[in-house]
This record gives sequence, structure tokens and C-alpha cells, in this order.
Amino acid sequence: MDHNVELTSAEIANLWTQYMNDSLSICILTHSIEKAKDQDIKEVQEFALSLAEYHIKKITEFFNQQKFPIPKGFSIEEDVNLNAPPLFTDAFMIDYLHIMTLLGLTGYAGAIATSCREDQIDYFIKCNIETMELHKRIINVMLNKGLYSRPSRINTPSQVEFVDNQRYLTGWFGKKRPLNAVEISGMSFNMKKDVAKTVLELGFGQVCQTKEIQKYFERGKNICKNHFNTFSNMLTKEELSSPKSWSSEVTNSTVSPYSEKLMLFHIVTLVSSAIGYYGAGLSVTQRRDLALEYTKFMTEVALYAEDGAQLLIKYGWLEQPPLASDREKLAKG
Repeated sequence: MDHNVELTSAEIANLWTQYMNDSLSICILTHSIEKAKDQDIKEVQEFALSLAEYHIKKITEFFNQQKFPIPKGFSIEEDVNLNAPPLFTDAFMIDYLHIMTLLGLTGYAGAIATSCREDQIDYFIKCNIETMELHKRIINVMLNKGLYSRPSRINTPSQVEFVDNQRYLTGWFGKKRPLNAVEISGMSFNMKKDVAKTVLELGFGQVCQTKEIQKYFERGKNICKNHFNTFSNMLTKEELSSPKSWSSEVTNSTVSPYSEKLMLFHIVTLVSSAIGYYGAGLSVTQRRDLALEYTKFMTEVALYAEDGAQLLIKYGWLEQPPLASDREKLAKG
């Protein structure tokens, strides 16, 4: 029988989260495109902007069909100063877009897995395919311009081997075995995200006028630097390379292109997602010293994210995700 199937809570969460993130992306990309000097990078950003704008249109249609309130999110009128000079160079902005695309691919895969309505599954499959194309274009531009940091290479093993001793798991005391390929990959991925967030917090702190929020960005920058250095030291001890730093790609502008609401929300969102990615790194780690570092990082980042959420609440900037009905309140009338 034909019937109208309402969106599930998971599907609402997927659409609501994407709306918030893409409305923010439109703000960031619009200013960056306005100031871009490199034509190749600008074209990739324009493609990314077209995808974000399409997503906003489709999500609005889905919500209107269910008479669901459209999130406020972010807007160019309220959250972007198009007259402000660029805060970051084109080189960093393409790396930033690369990191955001990786996060998007992960999010879309999760959205497909948690959706059951056919139109939702089809929509997020389309989002995933388009974002894969965006990722391909980004990588091509970065490789052609020498901007892409390849993960460390390791020598090809001569044969397949199996672990025959529990010393494989050691890491606190005694001789440590070399890092395996899975551990190196997880570290490199998390280090790249740490680098991007460090640069964002450096730039945002430079133009932020509210001292309390400025101090929050400074604290986050130091946390990211510490995490990056810890990973880097472990790689260096094994003669492995680390991703490049982009800190020099912040301009000397002190005029903010973005509202403080947008900047703070962006950092808190990235920090929250970092907990999950550290958890993913931890789940594939088989050396105890590295597992301990991941655990410490997750605790530190969780506290930092909570403090950021408190700031958003304090300034009235935390838009509430859709809630389930308060049955106790309804019963009391």
C-alpha cells in the first residue's frame, strides 16, 4: 500500500546536521572564492560551493514536505564580511577543503547506513558520489601544485608474517616494535586534522574581538600542537615523516571575515568530530603506548568541546537539534 512514511529520528539528524554544516560551508567558501587568486583552486571551491547550495535546497524540500522547521544555520548576510581581506592563503584553503571533504565522506557513509526511506538513501548516495568527485579534484590540484602531504612510505615486506609473541602489544617498557601500516595511517590522518584545526584557531584568534572566545581558540591551538608533536615525535623516532604544517599560511589581517558565532561553532564541531576520529585510531592500535596517547587525547578534547558548547550557550549561539517530546511535561499540561 502507498503511504506517507515520516522521517525517522536518524534521518532528521542526518539532514539537520548536514544543513548546519553546509550553511557554514557556503559562508566560508563564498568569502574564499571572492578573495581567491589561484584559478585552479578557485574552480574547485566553486564546485564545492555548488554542491553545498544544492544540499541546502534539497534538505529544505525534505523538511517542507514534513512541515518541519528549517534550521537557522548560517547566512552570508549575518555571518560573512565580504569586504574583509583573506585570513588564509589559497594554499591553506585547498588543504582545508580537503579535510572538510574527508569529514563529509565519513558523514555521508553514516547517513546512508542509518537511513531507511528510499529517497533518503538515494539522496545521500548522490551526496557521497559527488563528494568523491570533489575529493578527486582536490587531490589533483594539490598534487599538481606540490601541496599534498603524502603519508609516510614503508618498505615492502618480503613475506606474510603472523604474530607469535605478546611482546607485539608492548609499548610502555622495553623494546618497542615498529609502528605498523594501519597505525601510521591513523596517526597521519589525525595529524592532518590537527594541523588544519591549529591554523583555523590561529587565524580565528587573530581576528576575534571577544577575549573569552579568543582565549578559547588559543587553548585549542595549544592542544592541537601538543597532539601533533606527540605523534610527530613517535614517527620521527622511527625515521618516518610527518604531515606539513600550514601555520605560515595565515595572513596578517586583523579584520574578521566571519562572525564569532560561526568561528566558535566551527571549532566546537571539529573538536567534537575529532573525538570520534581519535576513537577510530585507538580501535586499530595494537601498541600500548600509542593507545594510551589516544585515550589521553580523547579525554582532553572532550573537555575542550564541552567548554566550547558552554560558550555557545552563554552567547545564545547554540542552535538546538530537534528534541523528542517531553512526555512528563505534556502530561502535566
